Amino acid sequence: MSENAILPVKVSLTEGDFYTLWAPLWKEHGAEWQAFLGDDDNVLLFRSPEDLLVFLEEGSPHDLTSHPKWKSFESGPATRVVPVEKDYYDVIGAPALLAERPSYVNVSTLARIFRLTRSLGEVTSATETTVFFASHSVLGNVERGYDHFAEDRGMSEWSAIGRAVLTNWSKVVSSLDEQIRIVDVDDARTADAAARIAAAREEVEKKKAETEARRKEEAEQADPYDTTAWTAAGIDPVKISLQGKSVYTLRTYVDRQPVFLGKFGEIYTFNSSKLLLRWMTENDDHDLAKVSTWEDLQLSANAGELEVMVHQDNAYSFTGLVHDIGRGPEAVDTDQMARAYELMADAADWAQDDSLNSYFLANPRMQDYISYMLGAPGTSGYVPSEPFNDHAEGWKELEEMLVKRFSKF
Repeated sequence: MSENAILPVKVSLTEGDFYTLWAPLWKEHGAEWQAFLGDDDNVLLFRSPEDLLVFLEEGSPHDLTSHPKWKSFESGPATRVVPVEKDYYDVIGAPALLAERPSYVNVSTLARIFRLTRSLGEVTSATETTVFFASHSVLGNVERGYDHFAEDRGMSEWSAIGRAVLTNWSKVVSSLDEQIRIVDVDDARTADAAARIAAAREEVEKKKAETEARRKEEAEQADPYDTTAWTAAGIDPVKISLQGKSVYTLRTYVDRQPVFLGKFGEIYTFNSSKLLLRWMTENDDHDLAKVSTWEDLQLSANAGELEVMVHQDNAYSFTGLVHDIGRGPEAVDTDQMARAYELMADAADWAQDDSLNSYFLANPRMQDYISYMLGAPGTSGYVPSEPFNDHAEGWKELEEMLVKRFSKF
C-alpha cells in the first residue's frame, strides 16, 4: 500500500455492501494522517461505484479535498472509483474467517479487515472499535503473516484472536454503523456513470491486451541465452568444429581482452559439454578462475543447475574452409572465415606468444589474402589469383596452429 494513496474500497457492514474512498496513513508536515470520504459528521458510503462517481463529480464538499494526492486522483479515469478485488473488506464477516484454520488467504484477508476497521474507528472516534484494538494486543499478530501461525503456538494465538472477536465484534460493527451515512444519488446520473465506467474499463482492457501482446512478442523475440547463468557471469561456452571433430571450452573478455579456459597458452578443451561441466566442479587452476564470477558458475555446476548452452555467436565452424579456399574466392563463405579467424586471433592474443604475427611475417601473401577476403584495409591492390592451393595450405597451417593450443582434440 503506497503512501499518499487514495483507494476505492468495498466495505460490508450491517446494512450491506457499500463503496467509499480510503486514504490510509500518510505523512504531511511531520504529522501522520488517515481519512475516509466523509463530511464533518460521518463517513459517506454509496451503494455502487457509479453512485460514488456521481457524488464526486457533483463537487460536493468532503474531507479528502485536502489530501495531497486528491487532484491527481480526481483527474483519473472513471474507473478510479472501482475497487480491485483485494480492496474488498468484509468487516461483518471477520468472525467466519477465524472459525477456519489460519491459511494464507484467511490470515492475509483478516489482516486487511483489521487494518481498515481500526482506521475507520480512529477516523470516526468510534469508541467500541478503538477500545477493542487497544485492549487486545494479540490482534496485531495477524500482520506477521501466515508463517507466524504455522509455528508451535500459532493455533493457540489464532484461537485467542477468535475468542476476542467472538466476544466483541458485534459491538465493533455497531459502533461503526453509527458513524456512516449512506448517500443516495439520482438514478439517471447513475446510469450515465455506469456507461462511462464500462467504457473506461473497456479502454483499460484494450491497453492491457496491447501491452500483453507486446510483451509476448518481445518474449518470443528475446534470446533465451540472455537468461542463462553464463550471461549473468559474462563467461561463455564455446564450441569449435574443425577437421571433422568438435570440442568445447569457455571464454570471456576482461578489459576487451580475451581470456580462455586454460593456462600458459593451452586452451582446455573437452569432447562433450558434460565432460566440461564435470571438470568445472573440481578445478580452478586456470586463468578464468581469476574472474570474479567464476565461483558463481562453479557453484551452479556443483548443484547440478548448470547446462551448457552455446550461443550461435560462440559457435565456430572451420568445416570445408580449406576445400573452399582451394576453389577460389567466390567459393568461400567470408562470414565463416571471419569468425574462424576471430577465434584464432583471440587465442593468439590470450596466449601472448606472437605466433600468429610471426606466421604472417614469414608468409606475407597469406596475410594479404586474408585481408582481401575479409575486406581489411592495407591489401595494397592485392587480388588472389590461380592457383589457390597455396592459400588453402596456408589456412590449413593456421588451423593446425590453433589445434596445437588445445589440451584435447
